Amino acid sequence: MRGDIAFLEGPRDRSRGLVLAAGSPTIAQLPQWLAPVVAAARTVKVDDLTRFPPPASGGRESSVLMLFGENQGNPDLLLIERSHDMRSHSGQPAFPGGALDPDDSGAVAAALREAEEETGLDPTGVRPFAVLPELFVPPSGFVVTPVLAWWKVSSAVGVVDAGEVADVLRISIDYLTNPANRVRVRHPSGYVGAGFILNDLVIWGFTGGLLDRIIALAGWEQPWDQSNVVDVDESREPFDEGPQQ
Repeated sequence: MRGDIAFLEGPRDRSRGLVLAAGSPTIAQLPQWLAPVVAAARTVKVDDLTRFPPPASGGRESSVLMLFGENQGNPDLLLIERSHDMRSHSGQPAFPGGALDPDDSGAVAAALREAEEETGLDPTGVRPFAVLPELFVPPSGFVVTPVLAWWKVSSAVGVVDAGEVADVLRISIDYLTNPANRVRVRHPSGYVGAGFILNDLVIWGFTGGLLDRIIALAGWEQPWDQSNVVDVDESREPFDEGPQQ
């Protein structure tokens, strides 16, 4: 896996994604249902994902892990629910991830480290296969690299630090693409973006926008009622605006 990570961490245009070579062991190991995601990652540009391209330089580097797996044969994605006691973004669903540490070799290594710290997963069972274009989050100054990975060997996951994570969630792809669970989210700040209803949670902001774009680019999107608007709690601070169209 180290060779794969080294390939992914090579020099690239910040506005484009990067996929492992077609003949690499990781790509060969991927299930067929992920083929549309791989195809999208080969050609995606930053403008396909967001109206906020990264600056030519600078910004606080960070990464998130979009970990695709299978739970009892059903394709799914790993998310966390942030602790309700956090000062910012409390109680919000998100991808595992965070800022790069000085010891991280790059975005892929950081995403795997953060996912292990937040969910307790065993990173040796995770196979990164692509990185998406870097996305800029203006309110925080973060430049975020989404890392796409296949959970070849699933491991037990759960809350490691309750001060940071309230819950660890495996959400089926079928659930996310079900039109009944799709909404537009409106915040008092003026933010309006794609969202998903998950029981008593709303997936929105950066995470909701990125999910929306990946589902669309992979050809998984089903027609849904975009007039269905959900207002988020005014007591919550605006979540960093993320990918949206």
